[in-house]
Amino acid sequence: MKFKIINGKVFDPTQNLNGNKTDIYVDNGIIVKPNPSEFYKFKTVYDATDLIVMAGAIDIHSHIAGGNVNNARLLSPEIHSNFLKQNLNRKKNLPGFNSRWTSDGTGYRYAEMGFTTVVEPAVLPINSFLTHLELEKIPMIDKAGLAILGNDSFLLESMHKKKGQNFLNDYVAYTLNSTKCLGLKVINAGGAEFFKKGGETFDLDDVVPSYGVTSRQILTALNKANEDLKIKHPLHVHCNNLGVPGNIKTILETIKTAEGRRMHLAHVQFYGYDNEGKRGFSSGSVQLADAVNKNKNITVDVGQVMFKPTVTISSDILRQYEARNNANPKKWIINEVEDGGGGIVPYEYKSKNFVNSLQWLIGLEIFLMIKDPSKVFFTTDHPNGAPFTSYPELFRLLMDYEFRLEKISKINQESLKFSFLKDIKRTYSMYDIAIMTRSSPAKILGLKDRGSLRDGCIADISVYDPKKKIDQMFQSAKYVFKNGNEIVRNGKILKYHKSSTIAVDIRYERSITKDLQSWVNRFYSLDVDDFKVNTDFFRNSNFKYC
Repeated sequence: MKFKIINGKVFDPTQNLNGNKTDIYVDNGIIVKPNPSEFYKFKTVYDATDLIVMAGAIDIHSHIAGGNVNNARLLSPEIHSNFLKQNLNRKKNLPGFNSRWTSDGTGYRYAEMGFTTVVEPAVLPINSFLTHLELEKIPMIDKAGLAILGNDSFLLESMHKKKGQNFLNDYVAYTLNSTKCLGLKVINAGGAEFFKKGGETFDLDDVVPSYGVTSRQILTALNKANEDLKIKHPLHVHCNNLGVPGNIKTILETIKTAEGRRMHLAHVQFYGYDNEGKRGFSSGSVQLADAVNKNKNITVDVGQVMFKPTVTISSDILRQYEARNNANPKKWIINEVEDGGGGIVPYEYKSKNFVNSLQWLIGLEIFLMIKDPSKVFFTTDHPNGAPFTSYPELFRLLMDYEFRLEKISKINQESLKFSFLKDIKRTYSMYDIAIMTRSSPAKILGLKDRGSLRDGCIADISVYDPKKKIDQMFQSAKYVFKNGNEIVRNGKILKYHKSSTIAVDIRYERSITKDLQSWVNRFYSLDVDDFKVNTDFFRNSNFKYC
């Protein structure tokens, strides 16, 4: 199908378009630049006069599939029920038309907001097959996953026996290929083994029991492997000591551990905590933002807290176990399985709570004090800081100073003694939003075919009506196109769209499979091939490799 979007105000940082009136031409799902003599062929026209046109948005960190996500659904049906109370007014012929937290609902809600690609950042290799079955079920948006390493016994044993960096590189490459993931994630490196021995906090230079390696050594080895293998996405790091007052020291030390190599630090709001004041809890946002500004190799996503009920999901079993006492309502799941596990703890962030208010302030301070918008990414660490459906309000908080002041006036006022957010008058522009949610996520993930409206890119396009308030505008896109198909109009899903899953394909020394087979034979009742994602089971899915 050929069509054109005319007269729109285009925001595309990849072409330095900052509200420029530009026409977009699409042919067979691809953005093209036809010769003027061919313009007449594009007979279907979308008039975007006075509307904002961007590439489809990309979320680099959102927990949308996998064992922990499904356990959270089972543990907290009241969240799903609350969503169902809202009249979504979707067509009844859509599978799961009136839901948000199901697989179908996840795809619908992202698409309605103008998002077209989302990354699940915590794929446990032993659970990767089931995770991909669920990712396949999510419609409308393209998906990708990050494979978790750093607490698995094969890696720790290999480091203990000093197998060498090349051996570890092959293991990382094998893991990414077998799990069909896009990149590599490390969560509290070595912390799970430490948890088994009764530990409560785990610093970078603490030694993993039984293996004689430090958390820093694990992190460094995986970062070297990521760089040696030329994986396009930097090592995605969930730092040690999440949520612990004074953990600003941990994340600053983690940045040093990168030693100039690329590293992406996830949900950094949860590491922006100092321990000053009578409550022993204060903001470390200035120190964190300063470190990010000074280190060109470091990128971050924020994990913004918003004031509403949610459920926290994490493979950081050490921290989730400690957080169980704060569960609201009082129920939780902690599980430790082969080479992984995690915890699910429901929680409600309250605006009058001192700690919650300060968390909210710290996240916004980090957003506003990191100078380069291409280095900081929009996330709520869905659902840990808040559901991803909170993004429209978050956009407005960062783009509308008066709205920000209004919200500040309603939070716990004691928390303001440790914050200067009200004095930060910076606001994000629409061009900044395009950088942080389109061009930069595509670049950091190595996805050259999206995040841009250049000719040759896939036609993932979002159109918004700026006559609405900022949050309302981003909540319901005027139009959304996925691969050139119009899937949303006036904020409502038009038709069900089957989407793709993106993965890497990396070469490695095949002899690593013999070592893995030997390991599996000793400690598991399965064959090594049982840990691989078999694409034969995904007949309706389209795996893309980059």
